[in-house]
Amino acid sequence: MKKVIFSGIQPSGDLTLGNYIGALKQFGNFQDEYDCYYCIVDEHAITVPQDRLKLRKQIRSLAALYLAVGLDPEKATLFIQSEVPAHAQAAWILQCNVYIGELERMTQFKDKSAGKAGVSAGLLTYPPLMAADILLYQTDLIPVGDDQKQHIELTRDLAERFNKKHNEIFKVPDIFVPKQGARVMSLQEPTKKMSKSDENVKSAIYLLDPPNTIRKKIKSAVTDSSGVVQYDKENKPGISNLLSIYSALTGEAIAVIEEKYVNKGYGDFKADLAEIVVQELEPIQERYENFIQSDELDDILDAGAEKARFIANKTLKKMENAVGLGRKRR
Repeated sequence: MKKVIFSGIQPSGDLTLGNYIGALKQFGNFQDEYDCYYCIVDEHAITVPQDRLKLRKQIRSLAALYLAVGLDPEKATLFIQSEVPAHAQAAWILQCNVYIGELERMTQFKDKSAGKAGVSAGLLTYPPLMAADILLYQTDLIPVGDDQKQHIELTRDLAERFNKKHNEIFKVPDIFVPKQGARVMSLQEPTKKMSKSDENVKSAIYLLDPPNTIRKKIKSAVTDSSGVVQYDKENKPGISNLLSIYSALTGEAIAVIEEKYVNKGYGDFKADLAEIVVQELEPIQERYENFIQSDELDDILDAGAEKARFIANKTLKKMENAVGLGRKRR
């Protein structure tokens, strides 16, 4: 039996090159070897206010991008979180098994709630829903960026805690973080993560950016005054970030790339990197346009939700039985 991979992405904001390198690029590599579940986690998105029409558009757009980057619906399961009610039901059971102190220690909660007078309770209880997403499918492996590691560790703790109380209900999942490029940084502030919610559009390359926009953004990316193409994350964060992107997209070791540009400056390096990014994204953008308005996309999502509901409901029933919910006929 194949091991199970689960991955979820929020349909809030436009996906960036960081999302692609940290997660989406890995999807096609896994589907031949693993039983893959890829989820559009729209219930997570509403922990902060959303425009309903824009959110629905982004849900569809994200589904098309999943397919455009190489996900094969014959090999992997693609579905929308809110179309599988077991996620919310299992999240409540897990919420009753997590401690407030654990939730308040989550870095993302601290960051998103800082300085705000009114904070959604959903922002605090986000991690149990994320845990439910993962545990419902008896997941073995979770491909994530390293900024999500804290949430995955809590998921593992919850699984172990629940298993100890109620026998072995869940598999305890493992984390997979790509060695290169797992954390792509902002092009304008290379000491912080590239974010789809950044107000400065020059800071991120979006997957649907036109080629000339990509070239301009990389050309204007912040580096330093030395002009030496060398990886030094502490002293040269800008060029180090660009080297990580180059390495992640080409598969070349950073040392090899450095050697290639020994007698060249940042201008040559950035120009070459821009073409590498353009060549990587152009075929994805073409496939995206084919999917976004097609009936095939809806058929794929319908089939994915049906399969996901079947699998998730089996685990949910075990959870409900374990804690005594519902009734059994005599």
